[in-house]
Order: sequence, then C-alpha cells, then structure tokens
Amino acid sequence: MSLFSIAAVQVAWPCADNRDRLEQETAHVLARFPWVQMIVFPELCSFGHGRSFAETMPGPTECRYQALARKHRVWLIPGSLYERAGADIFNTAPVINPQGEVIARYRKIYPFLPYEKGVKPGTEFVVFEVPDAGRFGMSICYDKWFPETTRAMAWKGAEVILNPTKTDTIDRPQELIISQANAILNQCYFVDLNAAGQLGNGRSIVVGPEGEIIHQSGEVEELVPFTVDFDRVREVRRTGTLLLGQVLKSFRDAPIEFPCYRGKYEESPAMAALGPLTMPEACRQRAMVAKGEE
Repeated sequence: MSLFSIAAVQVAWPCADNRDRLEQETAHVLARFPWVQMIVFPELCSFGHGRSFAETMPGPTECRYQALARKHRVWLIPGSLYERAGADIFNTAPVINPQGEVIARYRKIYPFLPYEKGVKPGTEFVVFEVPDAGRFGMSICYDKWFPETTRAMAWKGAEVILNPTKTDTIDRPQELIISQANAILNQCYFVDLNAAGQLGNGRSIVVGPEGEIIHQSGEVEELVPFTVDFDRVREVRRTGTLLLGQVLKSFRDAPIEFPCYRGKYEESPAMAALGPLTMPEACRQRAMVAKGEE
C-alpha cells in the first residue's frame, strides 16, 4: 500500500488538563474523516508546559491513550508528555499502534535551552514501521533546527518525519523555512504540527518530498487531513528531486568524513537499497523492467 492517510490536529487548548479534549477530538476526527489511519497532536498539548504533570512511562496518561487508540483502531501520536524517569524529566512522544501498544517512545534530543529548563535531552533516534505502508521518524519542535536529526532518520530509512511542536515565539516564520528545507534535503515528507491558542501560534505545515507545501495552517484551531504517497518518496529518492539532485545517494557515496560528525553513520540498508547514482532515465528503465512492464 503506497498511500497512507494522516490527520494533523492543530489544537487551541488552554494550559490545563486537556486529556478529555484529546479523546473527544480523536472521535471527532474519525467521525468526520473515517479513512484516517493516523492522528497526530502537537507537543505537550495534554497539559501544557508544566513539568509538575510529569509521569512515568508507562503511566496513567499513556495508558489512557493506549485504550483510546485501541478503541478507534487508529495509529495515535498524542503529541508529547513530560516523562519522569527517576530524578530526570524528558519531553517524550509515545507512538501507539491500532492495537493500543506503545511501539516506541521518542525523547526530545534538543530541549529548547535555555528556556526549556530542567528537561534532560534524549539520546536515541526513533524510526518506526507502519506495516504495508512505510517508515516514519519522530522529532519534537526544536529538534528540526538541527539538520543532523532529520538526516539521521532519513539515513535509517524514514520517509515521513512527524514533528509535534509548541512554538509561541516570533521565530515561527523561520521554522516554516526549516521545515521545507528538511523535506528538500532529505527527500521526505515533513509534518511540523504546531499548537495554537495559549499553547502556540499555529501555522502548522505539511511539506512534500520535493519541498512543495501541501498545506499551511493559519493561527487558529484547524484539522488537517492529508495523504502521503510512499511510492513518490521512493521515486524522488531514486531519480532525484525534479529529476535532478539525488541528494541521499550523493551523501551516501561521498568519501568525505565531516569533522563535526567524527565519521559517518553506521551502514544503512535503506540507503543501499536506493541503488547506484545514475541518470534518472536509467533508473526508471530498471524500475519498469523489475515490474515486468517491458
């Protein structure tokens, strides 16, 4: 299955306990758009930015969202929550499948310092597979400002990057440009879902694998259903953006080791599967032969 439907929910909720609202909005999304397979909410939308709401994981809020995903048989990324782990607090986004299982937890690698104080950075990239569809990567808000985070997930095969955000500052226009750049440089979908109202200033953006803006929201509450085409991501990566730059292949094949990276990443089966760096027509011809069209 190449096509996969997602609903990004730009909420305008208060800094309060919004768990009932999240449950109601999930039901509303699926009643209005029953074909949606995944629902994504913004960063820290369940409670706002108060670290006093931090819970262990698994914990009562995460378990509540597991039951919600299981009830509606939908993939659910309920934004992020402050996670308490011993003496540490992380900004963590759980990934819940339609069976209600937490298949991954992503801890924000770059807390928004010096403002997001008291939050410990995560150390692991999270890429997860949706069976019979494709591969997703998770980042949170400020992570997108660091090109290495998106590139590391693309290196691991991510074709869609989900980036729940809670931006309420004047740098939102810069974030829109960064989201487009991340999609272009990594030939992937990039979904930067911001909150509105008390939690953020909205302007969520969905960008396609050649940098095209699929949708950009305003500054009020908005429901954004859209469909990603995994075959298109694979074609763009194989033949090049606009049939020109085969960025990921060039990055894979270059002999240079950047001093800031202390050597390249580990070997990547996803990058190897892109095939050789050749002219687009040759790539297309091989693809047609492989499909038995010639």
